[in-house]
Amino acid sequence: MSVKRIGVLTSGGDAPGMNPCVRAVVRTALYHGIECYGIRRGWNGLITGDIIKLDEKSVSHTINRGGTILYTARSKEFMTEEGQRKAVSTCKFLGLDSIIAIGGDGTFRGARALSKYGINVIGIPGTIDNDISCTNYCIGFDTAANTAIECIDKLRDTMQSHERCSVVEVMGRNAGYLAMYVGLAVGATAVLVPEEEIDFERDVIEKIRQARFNGFTHYMIVVAEGAGSANDIAAKIKEAIDLDPRVTVLGHIQRGGVPTGRDRVNATKMGYMAVELLLAGKTNRIVCTHEGGFTDVDMDEGLDMKKGIQQMEVDVLAAMTGI
Repeated sequence: MSVKRIGVLTSGGDAPGMNPCVRAVVRTALYHGIECYGIRRGWNGLITGDIIKLDEKSVSHTINRGGTILYTARSKEFMTEEGQRKAVSTCKFLGLDSIIAIGGDGTFRGARALSKYGINVIGIPGTIDNDISCTNYCIGFDTAANTAIECIDKLRDTMQSHERCSVVEVMGRNAGYLAMYVGLAVGATAVLVPEEEIDFERDVIEKIRQARFNGFTHYMIVVAEGAGSANDIAAKIKEAIDLDPRVTVLGHIQRGGVPTGRDRVNATKMGYMAVELLLAGKTNRIVCTHEGGFTDVDMDEGLDMKKGIQQMEVDVLAAMTGI
């Protein structure tokens, strides 16, 4: 197929590394003599025509910037057939034959809907939750994890001084990959994730007791927001064993900051690959990482895939408790 004009957008929650990815899409497209346009504010921008032409200068010095220069938003209108038809009309009016969408599951469902109208689409996974099942890695995860780890390390210093229990809530409404990774990295006493059924006595209280038997007087509980409120967890701990936990909700600080080297490089490779897939005549694909390399999968198949917390991570966490 002939590719003349590519539109690129970021949608859903922002993730560090989105800017390097946009940069890679733009520069790869220009390298091949293809015009590239930035669609601002996600799918809503495609409906309203909030679109700007991008060139080398537009993306200069963005590889080290967090957030997204294209802004992001969620669009209820795009979920409707009328909204999708408006987006298609914009594509036809401006001559956009291909769309590269950077985001999560909802972003890809939007891209899939657009493909049914004959628009070529490629999805790139960008979400700090790392919850896209068809890929081992999503843009933004490494930066978010390192931000959370740095915050918890600082928190631990003061909590140890006062011999307190800390309950730290990290992002992960429907997925606990970030919480599990961070919990292992900081040596948490317990990690609570939505994928694992929680026995509060076994998974929290007994682990605190075991840590105390081993001589520790500070206890770190990491909880994914989807596994329960940190405030509720703290209240249950106080009721059960009369500790007075301190709650920290890291919140949107995890989304911000300068992307790590890993996020910059992966985002750059994924952006490059997305353009190359279009040039190879492929559409309705998701760029993925698999076994240390980069590949692509059919968007329908990718959205139907499921993944859970790795059993090894659960086993390692159990072995580390109280040590």
